[in-house]
Amino acid sequence: MEKYVLIGAGSAMFTRGLMADMIRQGEPCELALVDIDAAALRVAERLAHKMVALSGAPIKLSADTDRRQVLSGATVVICTIGVGGRRAWEQDVLVPRRWGIYQPVGDSVMPGGTSRALRMIPAMVDIARDVVDLAPDALFFNYGNPMAPVCRAVRKATGANIVGLCHGVFGVARYLADALGVGVSALRYSAVGMNHLTWFVDVRVNGQDAMPRLRQIAAERKSAREDEISSFAEFAPFSWHLLELFGGFPAAMDRHVTEFFPQFFADGQYYGHRLGVDAFSFEGTIASGDRIFEEMRSLALSDAPLSEDYFQSIGGEHEQVIEIVQSIRQDVGRVYSANLPNQGQVPNLAQGAIVESPAVADGAGLRPITQPALPAGIVGTLATRLAWVDTVVEAALEGSTTKFVEALILDGACRSIEVAEQLAHELLRVQAAHLPQFS
Repeated sequence: MEKYVLIGAGSAMFTRGLMADMIRQGEPCELALVDIDAAALRVAERLAHKMVALSGAPIKLSADTDRRQVLSGATVVICTIGVGGRRAWEQDVLVPRRWGIYQPVGDSVMPGGTSRALRMIPAMVDIARDVVDLAPDALFFNYGNPMAPVCRAVRKATGANIVGLCHGVFGVARYLADALGVGVSALRYSAVGMNHLTWFVDVRVNGQDAMPRLRQIAAERKSAREDEISSFAEFAPFSWHLLELFGGFPAAMDRHVTEFFPQFFADGQYYGHRLGVDAFSFEGTIASGDRIFEEMRSLALSDAPLSEDYFQSIGGEHEQVIEIVQSIRQDVGRVYSANLPNQGQVPNLAQGAIVESPAVADGAGLRPITQPALPAGIVGTLATRLAWVDTVVEAALEGSTTKFVEALILDGACRSIEVAEQLAHELLRVQAAHLPQFS
């Protein structure tokens, strides 16, 4: 019987989605919920108990604020932590705005992602050391951002066999299938790169090359007027333009991909709108997260029963992990997108760099599938970013302000060295409670 340990269970939306998938799978298992925030953990625990009670699922639940109390015997460890929560995340994005740096997400690259990495890496390294100590044979999955720096740091500092998972490529595959007018089951693709800048370089429908049709769609969208764009999330004008130029479609579309090209969006200007403000509103994302958690808290702590539709499949970061575990245990050999060290699966990217690419889930675990060399232009979009990863990992592990500044310079969002230095010091100041390595 599998014993799952979910670290960061206070992210109640993830917990709900994971529970729903477990219930649908129907197999007996154990789930231990962990969060250092006792109040958030109570919400997740109460919600999980309600779901089990209503469904009658054979899931044994437990909860603890101390992960070491539940890690022994774990067969699967899933991390979805966010150090400092939404309040710290707000500072990652709002502080850089004072320097004219606008971010729609702020959790992967640019100053927000760089700042987040400084908080996430020490916490994830500590978790990984406990996993190696108490559950060395467990499948170990990370969902926390920034994905590449977290996975790179954990492997560098602990040697833990951590695998990064994200639903971005899976979601974009469905998006491209819709654009092509086919079901996603008819689609076969290869998506390669760095998490949140992963390039669909080969797309086929029923065995036929679909890239010419995608380039045709890109040309059509390039000529669209601004008033014809009803939703930037769906229209994704920048991502389609990149397809036309580079020959690959980037996941996970404009909301994330624009952050990898800050030189094109000075002061956040984006097709007549401003990133993070009226295009992919950051404040809207935060308010939505607060609202969803409050709704879940009220439902979890009330005596009201859950509705039957609470178990319906919901999209989100939890997608596929239960299926991946099943594919490994049963030696099925399904293919998924996974973040793993480059051991030659992408021949013209740096060895050891964390790359997101197809991997087969079979009895040997998740194993990357060797890909053709990437076009030089796409390699160029990734090479500096992978160097940024190593720099921010060193900054976080060493508590080095100088390397934090170097990472901000490599990122390219700051207009001068002086801005990078001032911004680094302010971010360190406002996030000091979560950055003991810099004290």
